[in-house]
Amino acid sequence: MKKHLLLGVCALGLIYSCATNPLTGKKSLNFVSNSELFPSSFQQYGTFLKENKVITGTADARRVETVGMRIKAAAEKYLTYLGQTQYLNDYRWEYKLIDNKEVNAWCMPGGKIVVYSGILPITKDDTGLATVMGHEVSHALANHGAQRMSAAQLQQLGAVGVAVATGSQSAENQQMWQQYYGLGSQVGVMLPFSRSHESEADKIGLTLMAIAGYNPDDSIVFWQRMAAQSNGQAPPEFLSTHPSDATRIANLKALIPEAKATAAKVGIIYR
Repeated sequence: MKKHLLLGVCALGLIYSCATNPLTGKKSLNFVSNSELFPSSFQQYGTFLKENKVITGTADARRVETVGMRIKAAAEKYLTYLGQTQYLNDYRWEYKLIDNKEVNAWCMPGGKIVVYSGILPITKDDTGLATVMGHEVSHALANHGAQRMSAAQLQQLGAVGVAVATGSQSAENQQMWQQYYGLGSQVGVMLPFSRSHESEADKIGLTLMAIAGYNPDDSIVFWQRMAAQSNGQAPPEFLSTHPSDATRIANLKALIPEAKATAAKVGIIYR
């Protein structure tokens, strides 16, 4: 009885939490609304900025701001083209360069962007930076943060289900089934879920940088530099949150014509 009730709750959650995202065209799992997520995101961003050194007044800081504003404008154009003019109403865009040697950048839900200074030697120029920022903004636009939170909640709920289903077995067997479930759900569900988000962000990011006036062909050069920087130390793709460098670059090459075609529809033509 408990097991059936748990499955019923999961099914209802899935039915009532799947909405179509206008940027991906796919139904996405999401238990968390922007009205719940954004205030927390903005607070965390503010705390992060207080606890880290923000670089201001430099050419690099101005570049981050300028490229960020162009990506923002591109997102607005793209969503207007898609008939979603209200989609960004609650966004509070901000772009900060942080003094940190880590090769990283991220965008929190609601448009709060951070670029670490350690990635600038790899981005090298405005187009490289647009590749990174377009990708990171796309995670936010596609609600990937909320989806990951929702998936984690379901994963935890599944663990409860395993515990209920094996409650009459020995403690050793219960532990064994929990380990099987943890490994299976991580490798078979959560990691592929994360890799699909990366691929979605790559696709949307190409479109955003193209609409912003940056040639998406040049994104390949950036990702090749990123691949070289990793020195082949990445884990196997099936154990990673990200596609392999080879997979990512191949996918991007295939997606570039579509990104240019979409940009052309909003008035940006690439020869």
